[in-house]
Amino acid sequence: MRETDIRIGILTVSDRASRGEYEDVSGPAIIKWLRERLTSEWKAEYSVIPDERSRIEDELIRMADDEKCCLVITSGGTGPALRDVTPDATEAVCGKMLPGFGERMRMVSFQYVPTAVLSRQAAGIRRETLIINLPGNPKAISECLEAIFPAVPDCIDLIGGARLECDESLIRIFRHN
Repeated sequence: MRETDIRIGILTVSDRASRGEYEDVSGPAIIKWLRERLTSEWKAEYSVIPDERSRIEDELIRMADDEKCCLVITSGGTGPALRDVTPDATEAVCGKMLPGFGERMRMVSFQYVPTAVLSRQAAGIRRETLIINLPGNPKAISECLEAIFPAVPDCIDLIGGARLECDESLIRIFRHN
């Protein structure tokens, strides 16, 4: 496949980063993590937007439907604060939710911080796109991706998305076939 054939959406949800008050570090951390582990050629569709539910929904729909991303990974907006609405927007645009992803991420995060119980990390499917909501902290992003990514390529296969291959020396993925 050519690089433009596989697209992965990276969406940072942050009021302050979207206003340029500070540099987004979570989106680039996700891209770096994926570049180190994926052996498939792919293109990042990267965006930084404010914590506004309608904007999040619109961007998730754009990445899934228009850009044809097989995977969209969000960071930020997964906590209990009033403006943390990323999981709500994800659920609104998805046909199916996959609670096991959120359960696994909270289980791993709880090993490091007791406030993991406050997290609302989630994942769901919109047509042929897997959408995963990660926290905004780069260390937590890496911990969560390490925990769930072994199941991600198989999930994308099962929903008819692009086939993602990984460097098995860095991350061992599981496939049903």
